[in-house]
Amino acid sequence: MTIDGATRLYAIIGDPVAQVRSPSVYTELFAGAGINAVMIPAHVGTEFFEPTMRGLMALGNLDGLLITSPHKNAALSLAGQVSARAQSVAAVNALRRESDGSWTGDMFDGVGFVAAAQALTPVDGARVLLFGCGGAGAAIAAELAAEGASSIALIDPDASRAEDLSRSLTRHFPACSISLRRDDARYDIVVNASVVGMKDTDDVPGDPGPLDAQSIVGDVVLRPPERPTEFVLRALSAGARVVTGQQMHAGQTDAIMRFFFRAG
Repeated sequence: MTIDGATRLYAIIGDPVAQVRSPSVYTELFAGAGINAVMIPAHVGTEFFEPTMRGLMALGNLDGLLITSPHKNAALSLAGQVSARAQSVAAVNALRRESDGSWTGDMFDGVGFVAAAQALTPVDGARVLLFGCGGAGAAIAAELAAEGASSIALIDPDASRAEDLSRSLTRHFPACSISLRRDDARYDIVVNASVVGMKDTDDVPGDPGPLDAQSIVGDVVLRPPERPTEFVLRALSAGARVVTGQQMHAGQTDAIMRFFFRAG
């Protein structure tokens, strides 16, 4: 593609950001759709998040932002309006500029994971174990509950964050049983929605319990296919079916493109 003065800008914000594939994925999608736009990576530390975001959002030719770890909760306050699912998890992972200059936020992490999981097995009635209650974990939990999961056990080293998510899920999805501890029984779906696994030296976020060929194990961490996380390796060795970070990302790409360009 040719970049010129009329090229529209999109950015993905994270800390770190070197591991993300979104710039190439979305720039290719833009080109394929005949849209003169590019997506760039932006490494933004927590201490500089709000002023950097305000500066970016003030650019007249920047139309959209993707938000990745650890900024999804903080980004919520930057949106003038947000979707119901973003409200339920108090986080966004996408922002778009409206024609009047305001910004709308939404959360697609849960959409991507559930779409990939549903391709393997129905999630209705599933017992779920979730590690990590940040933006991605909250979105996945909310989407699973909305799709009929019978119970979700929330595990996070930050007890208050897990408790906050438990209260929100119970309020929005009363038919789904929420707990703050795992038991010894087998879970149908086990998800790592934490940052554990981003480093080569990382182990696993916690004990997934018994895994077998009927288990679905998800890991939101984006790693090269030839170097999966320890969590994914453990699942594969047990014969479980796996949803990787790449698959989750692919599952939400179409939805994010529709969000950016207000289609569907």
